[in-house]
Amino acid sequence: MTVPAPVQRKVSTRQGFLAVKDYPGLGIPFVLLHGFPDDSTIYNKLASELQPRRVITFDFLGYGQSERSQTTPVTEGQRLSETEAVIDQLELDQVTIVGHDAGGPVAVEYAVAHPDRVARMMLLNCYFGDSPTLRFPEMIRLLGDPHLVPLADALMRDPAQRQWLLEYTAQQFGYEATADIREKAIIPQFFGSASQPDALDAIRSWTGRLLDDVAVTNDVVASGRLASLQVPVDIAFGVNDPYLNTGVAEHLAGLFPDSQMHPIDARHWVQWDDPQAVARILLRND
Repeated sequence: MTVPAPVQRKVSTRQGFLAVKDYPGLGIPFVLLHGFPDDSTIYNKLASELQPRRVITFDFLGYGQSERSQTTPVTEGQRLSETEAVIDQLELDQVTIVGHDAGGPVAVEYAVAHPDRVARMMLLNCYFGDSPTLRFPEMIRLLGDPHLVPLADALMRDPAQRQWLLEYTAQQFGYEATADIREKAIIPQFFGSASQPDALDAIRSWTGRLLDDVAVTNDVVASGRLASLQVPVDIAFGVNDPYLNTGVAEHLAGLFPDSQMHPIDARHWVQWDDPQAVARILLRND
């Protein structure tokens, strides 16, 4: 099948523009949210597998091809407002929303805020609230700990130390040094590329909210709003992820009244490792 080239769009927000890829197609659109420290490139393979459906991916502010002019830290609810801006400005009545990693909580927050506009939700190797087996990667914990800001900043400023942290983290996730997901979606965020500067400020800003964001999600769980959310939820996890693992998937499944678990023999970036399996789940009711 020939995959049509996406239409490149820009969506405006108060902090700057978002770079959007809009793959033309039929049916309720899929809106795919990335986490950190990558960008929407993580969905390139999945977008191809979802044809001829309409697929929309975008880079959160500071990442990928989106604007980097924001000088203030990421605030509570900002990623949700960016997602709302994309869906509203593209005039999408209903969506199937997909969230991976730190994009998972954003997808859940959107479904809670706009349940009438979410036909389905899929969560890929992400988290929402604390769970007994949840582990954040050591590098992410370092960047998210407010007590270690001077150390984290010093390490990020040193290219050699930055590279060492990336190599260590890749090994922990089970990805080889030459893995294409790293070269295409992660290295450009840390070192820039011919088409974009690095996203270090955005990485530091979003990861710096990690503990606060987990506390926010704990409050949402405690409020009971997820237990009354009438949105079908697919939880598709790569079972070889040592951090956002199957125990986390089981925890997520218990938060929603209409959820199904789909274990996949893949690692953290399940949509890159096995896009066909993820696409089959998303398309199974078509």
